[in-house]
Amino acid sequence: MRAAEQQAGPAGTRWSARLHVVTGKGGTGKSSVAAALALALAADGRRTLLVEVEGRQGIAQLFGTDPLPYSERHLADAPGGGEVRALAVDAEEALLEYLDMFYKLGAAGRALRKLGAIDFATTIAPGLRDVLLTGKVKEATTRTAGQRRTYDAVVLDAPPTGRIGRFLNVTAETARLAKVGPIKTQSEGVAALLRSPMTAVHVVTLLEEMPVQETVDAIADLTSLGFGVGRVIVNATRPPIPAGRVVQADELRAGLLAAGLPADERTVTGLATEARDQAVRRELEDSLRTDLVELGVPLTELPLLPDGVDRAGLDRLAEALVRAD
Repeated sequence: MRAAEQQAGPAGTRWSARLHVVTGKGGTGKSSVAAALALALAADGRRTLLVEVEGRQGIAQLFGTDPLPYSERHLADAPGGGEVRALAVDAEEALLEYLDMFYKLGAAGRALRKLGAIDFATTIAPGLRDVLLTGKVKEATTRTAGQRRTYDAVVLDAPPTGRIGRFLNVTAETARLAKVGPIKTQSEGVAALLRSPMTAVHVVTLLEEMPVQETVDAIADLTSLGFGVGRVIVNATRPPIPAGRVVQADELRAGLLAAGLPADERTVTGLATEARDQAVRRELEDSLRTDLVELGVPLTELPLLPDGVDRAGLDRLAEALVRAD
């Protein structure tokens, strides 16, 4: 099946992958964007799974629910009868599941947990943790029930840009080091999915210098490792200011008087200074936006939510993602 056919539905071929990996520098709102994308892709009777792997319970906080367990559960309804389910992947639980699935060590695995052996294993082999996390995501993405996929799309709230390349590439490294057995087979399967047209990595950023630079670096890293970059998602953008428009002190004074507000010299001067600072800031944002456009990756802009990210805000972001060019 071609990538463009895998995710038709409300967002058409603009979000054509089945697994959407969402990363971004800390503080850019990547978890909010991941949640909004899951809502967008679940519209019109579809089912999506929203997964987190960092143990922060950020999804539960966004939706105002109890902490997520290591099991898929209903999270939210989407327009048109769709459903978003959620899962918080825990490395320890994933290892127990893995031992039971491939080695039939269900009871023995639980005994190992009591002895602390699982914590020991994931500590001395940090890459093992990421293999387990991505393996669970792969299982959910490819799972079928009858003749159809369990989920129309899976959205992964992934680690930040500084760690995303290493996180996604660990399965390929594990497959290279493991010679035979289930670990090698599992790692090869995960690595193949992550590098296939079924997977797209989206990078969330703000129009600020450090997040944009991390976005540029992350895309270069992901591309060199062979991962497919989907979109750059610019979060919290503001409406543009007309080019060359600078508010003058006389206009400010007249506006304040018309509104019945104080129009003394100190107030007018302070507002004029702030207006100039804003104009300089918008020029910088325009320059950073140009840097992102030059990456040659589709660009999607999401609006700033003045009241913060609540469920209504997530729905607004989801609508913007559906309408993305």
